[in-house]
Amino acid sequence: MNSSNLTKESLAKLFDHTFLKAYATDADLTKLCDEAKTMNTAMVAINTEWTAFCKEQLKDSDVHVGAAIGFPLGQCGLETKLFECRHAIEQGADEIDYVINIGQAKMHHWDYIKDEMEKIVAICKEHHVLSKVIFENCYLEKEEIQKLSEIAKEVKPDFIKTSTGFGTGGATAEDVKLMKDTVGDAVQVKAAGGIRSWQTCKAMIDAGATRIGTSSSIQILKEFEEANA
Repeated sequence: MNSSNLTKESLAKLFDHTFLKAYATDADLTKLCDEAKTMNTAMVAINTEWTAFCKEQLKDSDVHVGAAIGFPLGQCGLETKLFECRHAIEQGADEIDYVINIGQAKMHHWDYIKDEMEKIVAICKEHHVLSKVIFENCYLEKEEIQKLSEIAKEVKPDFIKTSTGFGTGGATAEDVKLMKDTVGDAVQVKAAGGIRSWQTCKAMIDAGATRIGTSSSIQILKEFEEANA
């Protein structure tokens, strides 16, 4: 994808418009969904608690509801993630973003990572729901990011994703490029974490990202329009 070919409408359709804060209220999520409908984003990214609520808010639009599973630490155990994944889908989730067990990745227990990915992706495929695998790159070495991407190329989730936005660092264009170069056309890449300007967003798209997770969608679109006026 080339950022120079984007329109305001096609850029908005790359956004997973995000509100994942612990203090979320129904007013916050209503506002999020109203904004997503106005912009016609790809998705709203929310904690599982709000799946049914957002599904109702978005029922007259084509904006997806995306539930964050095992979020943000990825340390709740596989059985808990599988339960949460199934529950979110039952509640109306169209997309699932789950956090890998980062500790298992740091210990290079790649069989665990692959099994976890296979089981969650299988649930998503069974229910025709998009799957995204969150790596949390700020805690990983480049070789570990590459290895995770190689596993994903084999398992084939719909997306691999840079970050939760709750770690010590967010997306970098360097990491997006590494991930995309590794998976090629087999898997898409979502950049998330710290993307608050059109300049940063543009760098992620040019590096290979085809989804952008951000709570700054409105600001980015405004800057995009100003840059292309």
